[in-house]
Amino acid sequence: MSYIAPPARTVALGDTGLTVSTIAWGMWRFGGTDVAAARTLVEAALDAGVTLLDTADIYGPDNGESFGAAEALLGRVMAESPGLRDRMVLASKGGISMGVPYDSSGEYLASAIDASLTRLGCERIDLYQIHRPDLLAHPQEVARALDDARSAGKIVAIGVSNHTVAQTEALASFLTVPIASHQPEFSALETGPLFSGLFDQAMTRGMAVLAWSPLGGGRLAAPQDARARAVVALLDRKAEHAGVDRAAVAYSWIMAHPARPIPIVGTQNPARIAAIGDAYTPTWTRAEWYAVLEASLGEKLP
Repeated sequence: MSYIAPPARTVALGDTGLTVSTIAWGMWRFGGTDVAAARTLVEAALDAGVTLLDTADIYGPDNGESFGAAEALLGRVMAESPGLRDRMVLASKGGISMGVPYDSSGEYLASAIDASLTRLGCERIDLYQIHRPDLLAHPQEVARALDDARSAGKIVAIGVSNHTVAQTEALASFLTVPIASHQPEFSALETGPLFSGLFDQAMTRGMAVLAWSPLGGGRLAAPQDARARAVVALLDRKAEHAGVDRAAVAYSWIMAHPARPIPIVGTQNPARIAAIGDAYTPTWTRAEWYAVLEASLGEKLP
């Protein structure tokens, strides 16, 4: 029986000179005032071999905290233990402004990058992504702001989040360096990037793909409809065979695609963070992988 080749544990981030883990840890729900507890989470991720840590300036309000709260908390953790910064590839995002909702004007991006650096208490962000496209910003203006920040040493690599293929191409045409990453929603229940051309673009351009909500916004943990239950049944079958839990199998299904999407694991439980490496255990045949996709689509592929 032939299996799809498993992903490597690390991969080069385009031609940026950065190497990242092929699973990321996300800080959308990273919050609170307990710095020691927050440090435990960061160290658990790093000790599990996860070097790519993903945050954003907007992370905070969804948890009832202030704008920038997640970045500020990570900044306090790194201030207490400066050596942690050297163990991670730090990714953040900007371009969402409370009540606007989007602002990727040159002036705003410049101020947003500076504000993120201040909250994080560091000199550079390794991967800076435009969080969502600003329909009122010309891509040339966005590119100029990002290029200026990169030239100043404030950011290393440039990426996009929740952008279409066309929006990404437009921005890329004005940048002086290649776009290093896409960050779309992707899971066994959200398969749009397979068909929108996004994965094809990423493979053509050598872009990393960071998959947010890899558990389908919790729908794979607690399926509520027939479609989700059909997908979960197949994932559980694989989980039993591989000796891992359902989440690990869901991540492994994502990573099996040749674009090598990097699932952003959002758990804030240290034990579950420590078990992230289980996602490298399951292996997939083509038939098994396509069976999950067909269950998600609710129909047989032609």
